[in-house]
Amino acid sequence: MKVVVVAESFLPHMNGVTNSVLHVLAHLRRRGDEVTVIAPSDSFLETNPLLEEIPDQPELCEGHPVIRVPSLPLPDYPKVRVAAGFVMRIRHLLEDIQPDVVHIASPFVLGWRAIQAAEALGLPTVSIYQTEVPTYAARYKLPWAEELLWQHVDRMHMASTLTLVPSSFCKQQLRERGIKRLKTWRRGVDLQRFSPARRDEELRARIAPNGEKLIGFVGRMAAEKQIEDLAVLDDLPGTRLVIIGTGPQEDFLRRKLPHAYFAGFRSGDDLGAHVASLDVFVHPGEAETFCQTIQEAMAAAVPVVAVGRGGPLDLVDEGRTGWLYQPGDLSALRSAVEHLVSDEAMRARCAAAAHAQVQDRTWEAICNQLIGHYSRAIEVNRRLHFQRASRYLRGQGGLVNTFVPGLGGLITG
Repeated sequence: MKVVVVAESFLPHMNGVTNSVLHVLAHLRRRGDEVTVIAPSDSFLETNPLLEEIPDQPELCEGHPVIRVPSLPLPDYPKVRVAAGFVMRIRHLLEDIQPDVVHIASPFVLGWRAIQAAEALGLPTVSIYQTEVPTYAARYKLPWAEELLWQHVDRMHMASTLTLVPSSFCKQQLRERGIKRLKTWRRGVDLQRFSPARRDEELRARIAPNGEKLIGFVGRMAAEKQIEDLAVLDDLPGTRLVIIGTGPQEDFLRRKLPHAYFAGFRSGDDLGAHVASLDVFVHPGEAETFCQTIQEAMAAAVPVVAVGRGGPLDLVDEGRTGWLYQPGDLSALRSAVEHLVSDEAMRARCAAAAHAQVQDRTWEAICNQLIGHYSRAIEVNRRLHFQRASRYLRGQGGLVNTFVPGLGGLITG
């Protein structure tokens, strides 16, 4: 296939969207597909973000060309870039490339422009619903914006040929908003990097010299992750919190969690070792559409305690691989962690069950499913264009010739 991947965020900023895109690009390279990535710029063009001409800076990722479009940094989080520019710019790129399908990773600003451009050209779009942006509004003290953001989400996914959701919660959420053509596409896990074999006793001794049990979180230190809720665990006897990651809330969280160990940003096998060295993994964020870090902890045989909303509902099998607690019930969070920490046998059973549960979730298998979704989107796009053409012809009430994008020629009726 010839594929364009439009990434709302991309390297060098690592997050769940970037991680998924990198695995998809590696898979498409192994298959021999022809791929072009369109992503926000990193640092250049900041002085003139609306400039449409991009300097000649060839860039490759997994052997695929990357086209950068102008972007601006978020004021409070400069590592996150928001694309600037116009739909016509993306339309010209798609016209030049002529892809079979446009993959849009977590659309919001750049992705919305790509959806509009692809629709104008009759190209099928596969939009990945990966970030529940509207619920961030209250966390960032903008509750009035939540419904406006949901309206934007509705527009984007109603205009997409196919929307892929990562969890049953998200599928129901979007279905109730009237969005159709929904399919489930979960995430893979690197079983080599996240493995109980990477447990590092020397690392554990450095973090917990008195033999404390390690309770860990991995992720961006941002308001939507609700890391401050872990304050109810900071004084749990015989334990130590481990916070892995960086972000704009780091100074605030260091004050909020005075006894925690802040490991900073970790990646690759080093991240795998930190995760495998935990005794319990916790995730308090209520806005997770999937929660990849839970799946990685499970692959490393670490039982999980997470809030019972969003993606964790599918990932955590209560009483078998960990525990869920109701949103806002922080006493239940503490009780569940205390139970796992104090009961060695229970913790061992949950660890083994968690490890076993994710062994078939390789990125190879997940990305093969994605190829099937691409093919389905191409077929759906053809059918939708045929239906629109038929309605148009019936409306003419006579013999006409008309060109319909996506069908590759004239329709006579």
